[in-house]
Amino acid sequence: MCGITGWISFGEDPGLRPRVIERMTAALAPRGPDASGIWCGPHAAIGHRRLTVLDPDGGAQPMTARRGGGPGRRPEPSEGWSPGRLQTASEGPGHAAPHSPAPGGAPGRGPLPAPTDTVLTYSGEVYNHHQLRAELRSRGHEFGTRSDTEVVLRAYQEWGAGLAGRLEGMYAFAVWDAEARRLLLVRDRMGVKPLYYARTREGGLVFGSEPKALFAHPDCAPRVDAQGLREAYGLVFGTGATLWAGVREVPPGGLLVFDRDGLTERHYWKLTARPHEDHDVAAATEEVRHRLERAVRSQVEADVPLCSLLSGGLDSTVVTALLADELRAREGDGARLRSYAVDYSDQAERFTGDVLRTGHDAPYAVEAGAYIGTEHRTVVLDPRALLDPGHRAAVVAARDSPIGVGDMDTSLFLLFGRIKEQATVAVSGEAADEVFGGYPWFHNPAALAAPTFPWLLVTSDEAAVPLHPDLAGTLRIGEFQRDTYRAALAAVPRLDGEGPARRRQREMQHLSLTRWLRQLLHRKDRLSMARGLEVRVPYCDHRLVEYAFNAPWEVQCHDGREKSLLRAAGARLAPHSVLWRAKNHYPATHHPDYNRGLQKLAREALGAAGGRVRDLVDERVIGSVLRTEPERLEWGHRLRLERVVDLALWLEQYRPEITV
Repeated sequence: MCGITGWISFGEDPGLRPRVIERMTAALAPRGPDASGIWCGPHAAIGHRRLTVLDPDGGAQPMTARRGGGPGRRPEPSEGWSPGRLQTASEGPGHAAPHSPAPGGAPGRGPLPAPTDTVLTYSGEVYNHHQLRAELRSRGHEFGTRSDTEVVLRAYQEWGAGLAGRLEGMYAFAVWDAEARRLLLVRDRMGVKPLYYARTREGGLVFGSEPKALFAHPDCAPRVDAQGLREAYGLVFGTGATLWAGVREVPPGGLLVFDRDGLTERHYWKLTARPHEDHDVAAATEEVRHRLERAVRSQVEADVPLCSLLSGGLDSTVVTALLADELRAREGDGARLRSYAVDYSDQAERFTGDVLRTGHDAPYAVEAGAYIGTEHRTVVLDPRALLDPGHRAAVVAARDSPIGVGDMDTSLFLLFGRIKEQATVAVSGEAADEVFGGYPWFHNPAALAAPTFPWLLVTSDEAAVPLHPDLAGTLRIGEFQRDTYRAALAAVPRLDGEGPARRRQREMQHLSLTRWLRQLLHRKDRLSMARGLEVRVPYCDHRLVEYAFNAPWEVQCHDGREKSLLRAAGARLAPHSVLWRAKNHYPATHHPDYNRGLQKLAREALGAAGGRVRDLVDERVIGSVLRTEPERLEWGHRLRLERVVDLALWLEQYRPEITV
């Protein structure tokens, strides 16, 4: 897992302005704390920050190669070179600044490498790289490293843009084809890894794992217009347009080509509706188990410590059990997987149910860990630590957005920081609810009948926060949501012969997988990578997703419960209490001191950022929440305060130009 960035220009030479690509690369330092690399050549400057997971010695990036040759030789760091004094190559199309051996250090400079045809900057993991390596070797390619990075590089040389359909995993990468003078951007099928781009004033293009890398370029200032505010506050979770004016997101399953003729974008993968052959519950259960086992097995490989996120729910318990079994199969019966859960110091005494939570997680996680045989640890947080301004500011910076879920984001950030002390890779149960119909809206008649995105019914708010009346009149969030909802339904694939009930369930699945899941994956990626932790998500394996998306609904909920197929597939992997436990969302603190402190922060936020917060939010509505007794503050209302606090931090950090 890493951070990638670059600048392509046919009107000027990016290498003549080396400080730009250095700043763009440095902006992604938390994503890649282990090393940094820069490559510059005619029309292109490519940057990379590395989090070392596979092949520590051989996976340095940007990785370069000539057709028919080995990877571009990585020059050794030498004394006397400082960032910004990039040499201009006198021969060949490119030159590179290699990785620094010191975490967070500046790149070094050494002898120029051989002329380069292809440059790759890559983030993520390709889980089928061993199979692809064997196929590419049979086609005459030679390899100088064990890394999946080189496999992607060689796959491009063999198949061009067609490589995208052959990769299995989570990834976002850029290939600069120096010979063709063409850039290729590719993002994984489910959008686990992020990738953004923007055009420059002279017609070039900049890209990066996060918008902050783009903002390090002088042509890409942080600016927000009315449409961006709609995208952010409407909670429709689309892909393409973003909060930031001029900044777009490469869609999941999408690829983008940029050359002198301009920019083209297409999908290499989408969810499709297909006839399903396994109408028998036993056969479907066996197939789900097989696909899930394969997904977990493919994601065990790492040259660094690996662990599991074990919340005590069905999703994470099944994945943890399969992961622990695979480790024992590889390393012997004595191998023990580390697993982690999060809790709050007040949770056992103060837990109260709300619209999202039905019980206290930690005891179930401990029971599941003992059942599976993991080395389980519960990270206990003081609720008051979630109020720390430094933590909250770091979370907002990681998201590049004022829209989050408050203390749940901050606690996840702190949890990932604690895990990073012991591991570099974690495996998560994220996406099981979307894949297997775990949310109440799949089963609630009122939600199924509602003409809107089902998650908007949870808090009954029209927008992420109550907007200032003048702004609300301009943005017309409700109208935007209705228009977007109609467009989202039009994109749902259909299958001839499906009745209205099955068609509606397919719509719910598609909305959940292509929209709701997007923001969860963004949250997981940004907060984990801000701590230098890679999180893998086996439930996002596209073969598993495709199978479940097309399973008959009577098979999906054959036992009258949510996630019937997953429960049946994991029947022997989890204790009975966990197997039949109701859906429970990520835990939140219930301590009144947290609520009291949050109200204080929100009052301060209303007067912060030069009064700009008051221009965006409805003070009257927020004021009523501020006057509520801390002990009586409901989760949905508290979330309004969380977002006011985050809005003030975001305005202070990014100082965006807002034009409405």
